[in-house]
Amino acid sequence: MLKKIIFQFLALSLIFTYSAQSAESGGMPQLNPEFWISQIFWLVLTFGLLFIILSKFILPKISNNLETRKSQILENIETADKQREETEKKVKEFDKIINDTKVEAKNYFNSERQKVLDDINNKRLSLEKDIEKEIIKAEKEIDQLKKTSQEKVTKIAIETSSDLVKQLIGEDINKSSLSAIVEDLSKKEMEKHNGI
Repeated sequence: MLKKIIFQFLALSLIFTYSAQSAESGGMPQLNPEFWISQIFWLVLTFGLLFIILSKFILPKISNNLETRKSQILENIETADKQREETEKKVKEFDKIINDTKVEAKNYFNSERQKVLDDINNKRLSLEKDIEKEIIKAEKEIDQLKKTSQEKVTKIAIETSSDLVKQLIGEDINKSSLSAIVEDLSKKEMEKHNGI
């Protein structure tokens, strides 16, 4: 930094000397060579004091502020990196929890679905058994009704035939022979109906 200042001072001195020589011919009093030594003294003193003030007081404060900012920025970057890593870790944990929950929910759904299907099958089988029992019971009742109704129809036919013959002929007929005739006729009719 000091080299840079010295280089700039020498460059300015050369430019100033050249300007002074060209301005001296024009009659400018500040460029009169008899005042140059005092002007150079004050120039060196002013820039020297400025250099000392800048290098001892202002530049250290600026440098300190820059270092503070740099360290703060580095701390912020480190904190951001840590938070990013923690966030990525939490996101991975969250994804794992979501995936585990999905698998658990799917398993629970499948098990409950299987339970419902088993329950439906059990109820269907039970209902089929109940229906089968009811069908057998109804068939028995129908067979019983066929037998009893046949007997009742035969009995009614015998009584009706007996009453008709009594009214037509005026005499009672033997009920056993009339019963045999009606039973024989009803068997023939039943065979006709049943296709035997």
